[in-house]
Amino acid sequence: MPIDAPSPPQSPDAKTLAEWDHAHVWHPFTQADEWEADGPPLIVDRAEGCTLIDVHGRRYLDGISSLWTNIHGHRNPQVDEAVRQQLDRVAHSTLLGLAGTPSIQLAKRVVERAKQIPGDTPPCKRVFYSDSGSTTVEVALKMAFQYQQQLGHSKRTRFAALSDAYHGDTIGSVSVGGIDLFHSIYRPLLFDAVRIPCPSQPDPQIEAECLKKAEALFESHGDELAAIIVEPLVQGAAGMRMHSPEFLRSLLCMARDCGALLIVDEVATGVGRTGTFFAMEQVGVRPDLLCLAKGISGGYLPLALTLTTEAVYNAFRGPYTKHRTLFHGHTYTGNALACAAALGSLNAMEQNRVIEGLPPRIEALTSALAQLPDVHILERRQKGMMGGALLRHNRPAEDRIGHRICMAARQHGAILRPLGDVVVLMPPLVMEPDEIRQLGTILSQSIHDILG
Repeated sequence: MPIDAPSPPQSPDAKTLAEWDHAHVWHPFTQADEWEADGPPLIVDRAEGCTLIDVHGRRYLDGISSLWTNIHGHRNPQVDEAVRQQLDRVAHSTLLGLAGTPSIQLAKRVVERAKQIPGDTPPCKRVFYSDSGSTTVEVALKMAFQYQQQLGHSKRTRFAALSDAYHGDTIGSVSVGGIDLFHSIYRPLLFDAVRIPCPSQPDPQIEAECLKKAEALFESHGDELAAIIVEPLVQGAAGMRMHSPEFLRSLLCMARDCGALLIVDEVATGVGRTGTFFAMEQVGVRPDLLCLAKGISGGYLPLALTLTTEAVYNAFRGPYTKHRTLFHGHTYTGNALACAAALGSLNAMEQNRVIEGLPPRIEALTSALAQLPDVHILERRQKGMMGGALLRHNRPAEDRIGHRICMAARQHGAILRPLGDVVVLMPPLVMEPDEIRQLGTILSQSIHDILG
């Protein structure tokens, strides 16, 4: 450093950071009074592998993959290097009227992956970029609606969605969501979806009853539907509610038979989470639109992709004066750094054979759930590397038992997060089996701390 160069500014201490947080940061899905009453927040300062480190140097297993995004652990050398190399070229340039190298390369890679979804209809071949799970769903809804209108299907203005669905927080994605806690306040702003019942666990009898009700709904509303949207195999934010591939296959075939497009929201289930790169590989039906976000960039940068078929894309062709264009866009569409991170992540997945290495980790997650105390567990839910434990207790909802257990887990060295009374275990795909089992031990200790 030159002798006259200014010294780098010192980082604020932990106390100052906590004060600034309470003074200036609005946290998502967080009640401000409770946040401030809980005292100084846990401030993550750095990370190593599958461990987060706070400003005091305390270490925590990342039991939720930093909200279901992290694939390879933090500071993965391959992804780090991909981002560094891109920084030496260009960080961002618009895709409005221009193209960009990493966005082209990533689209090609993901389309090749989508071809692996089996089915008797053409695969997705086109990619539209945005920046979050909510926006990728919003794009898919608008594409499906406009597609139907431009084909002359003017009555097809509605969407079908599963009960207890969660597809994001923008107005369109909230409209097809079905969790009242998140969505009821916005009801006057929303469009009405056809709501299809869905089981919480794969059960042939319950699934048959749901399909019978779905058939009746399609008979009544099928000619009104632009599309059906589903979270394949696992409804994450609903509390890790799960259904079988057979149930979903039957449901989607009913929807397609009545002329609705198929939208699959793989924001949470994609990129290896259910044991295959796409959950739809286990279902055997190719969608018309597929939504990706969260893990696609390896948990590094905001990035989302809406994949669709050539048939949908071609419905938007025509002279400019016909206004068949999809009039939708994002400032950071196809951001070069985010796409480079995603390419680095895909390279790491292939070179390190991440999906091939999942079976022992999936087995470890099963073991972690199995060791939880039966007296306090009503249901264990798992698909691949997505797991959750439904708590059994007689406390009132306002006691927020799931939240208190997850706060207790921090004292034992793990970051967990509840969905109501369901405590989620969703570690990075590369977390070692011993560490995954340790998450189960920590959750057991935390349940004991709160419920005895």
